[in-house]
Amino acid sequence: MKSKKRQRQKQEEEENDVVSSSKKKKLTEKPKIIPTTKATVLCDHRYIVAPMVGASELPFRLLCRKYGAQLVYTPMMLASQFATSKEYRKKEFQTTPFDRPLVCHFAANNAKDFARAAELAEPYCDAIDLNLGCPQRTAYVGHFGSYLLDAKDRPLVLSMIQAASAAVEIPIFVKIRLLNTYEETLELCRQLYDAGASLIAVHARFRASFHRKGAGARDGPALLDQLQRLRQNLVDDKYSDKLLITNGNTITYEDVVSNLELTKADGIMSAEGILDNPALYLGRFGGRPHEGKDDAIQNGGDDVMNIEVKGGECFKEWPKRKKWIKKLKKIASIEAKIEKEGATAINLEEKKKLSKKEELQTKLKNSSTKGSNYVSLKELYESSDDKVQLAMEYLNLVRQYPAVMRTVIFHTRRILKDELTTYQMMEECLACLSIDDVESVILKIKHYRENTGSFQFDVKRAKREREALERKKIEEGKRKAYEARMIRKAKREKREDLEYYLRQGAAVPTLKTVKDMKILSKEKQLQMWKDRDHSQHCMLFHLSGDCPRGRGCAFLHVASQTKNSFVESDEVAG
Repeated sequence: MKSKKRQRQKQEEEENDVVSSSKKKKLTEKPKIIPTTKATVLCDHRYIVAPMVGASELPFRLLCRKYGAQLVYTPMMLASQFATSKEYRKKEFQTTPFDRPLVCHFAANNAKDFARAAELAEPYCDAIDLNLGCPQRTAYVGHFGSYLLDAKDRPLVLSMIQAASAAVEIPIFVKIRLLNTYEETLELCRQLYDAGASLIAVHARFRASFHRKGAGARDGPALLDQLQRLRQNLVDDKYSDKLLITNGNTITYEDVVSNLELTKADGIMSAEGILDNPALYLGRFGGRPHEGKDDAIQNGGDDVMNIEVKGGECFKEWPKRKKWIKKLKKIASIEAKIEKEGATAINLEEKKKLSKKEELQTKLKNSSTKGSNYVSLKELYESSDDKVQLAMEYLNLVRQYPAVMRTVIFHTRRILKDELTTYQMMEECLACLSIDDVESVILKIKHYRENTGSFQFDVKRAKREREALERKKIEEGKRKAYEARMIRKAKREKREDLEYYLRQGAAVPTLKTVKDMKILSKEKQLQMWKDRDHSQHCMLFHLSGDCPRGRGCAFLHVASQTKNSFVESDEVAG
């Protein structure tokens, strides 16, 4: 029986070709221990990059690590698919040996799936995280994320944490949002810790709510005072050995410092702030050289402080090393075949592969294994100040570790927002179809900046941009009015879920859907619009490109989605 289990585990390890077999940590059969103390969280966890659905991919994680991030989360992955699909794992989970410490972040609503996903991810990460904070509409439809925070789902949530804690030897983390009252949030944290969670990250805003306004709402400031109370109450209880992470109101490094001082949390997590500035945490290494009176002390009396950052030749060569290792593994299987069946059993192609063994071994031996290098703090500050350089660094990482274009455009737009606006290139950036297109935009900005007379302000383009912004404001106003009507309707009907009607027909039409609909009869168009869940959107606006009702139209006039389209709040959700 044990032999069969080991065979299954070995097969799963071989299927997941994320890192080389030499780096894999074998799954074991010995009993697992539920984490109960801080000692189980062995990785640094003070400065954290939050999980973001479309934004915490490998290239961005590596960029943030260089500039001070200690712990990073993957984007949200679906435990049910990760547990059952090799193709899903290869597509959604990308990492390298330098991408540590790492937290694998899962959406789940089934204890068995979550435990199995945790087992498969364990060799490649330092902790497993359960998503109880995602506010997206897909989370509502799929019944995961913040929509599992209701009391009726508490047994399910606790069973998932218990199952994963028993399945793996690394810690289980949880990311949550605030519940309706402080007392409810405190009780939730106690239950999560008791079930086996070692760390809880609290986004100090309430669950996705269209009817809530002010502090704690989706657009309001985070309620850091609740984090402060949670930390104190949990310390006063029996949970002083557990970790609590604060999340919210963090745009600058000064915010990082003040947030930690106020909340007394064990660490801080950033999403919005670090998107605009991947070097958000650089200040943890010390102030800018020669700019503060304490610099001499911070630098040990030297003029230069050198910081060890992820990088070096091994960092650059890892994609090649992966290919060489994969080829050598194939050669090993050919040699095993010869040993078993004889030299005549292999074909010409296999012989050709076999002849490359010595060459591949030499390449692997001569390649660098240095996974980090040292950079002066002064250099790090200089490069972090240059947004064009930061964007180019990110793009170079993308060339090594490919990301989808939508994500590349999203990060470029966030890092270079001011420059793209100043040089009227936002539209050009959003229209990019390749990495080379994005690089061209970055280089053009660099040229304009270095040759001040070369940029000519386009009055017509500025007018179009103003008109587009005005349309956006109108749509936002209409959306808020619509949300208010739907909330009132749900209240009249005494629905427990006040956002029920806001989730009906909210999906944005794709360009392909609109194109397919144009050849259909009106009756079939209406049916397709309803079936595709687009009923909040103006069909006439999409099919004809205009709507005679204009600003008076009660439906949404939002551009059709393309493969590069993104909704800001959705990309950052997690």
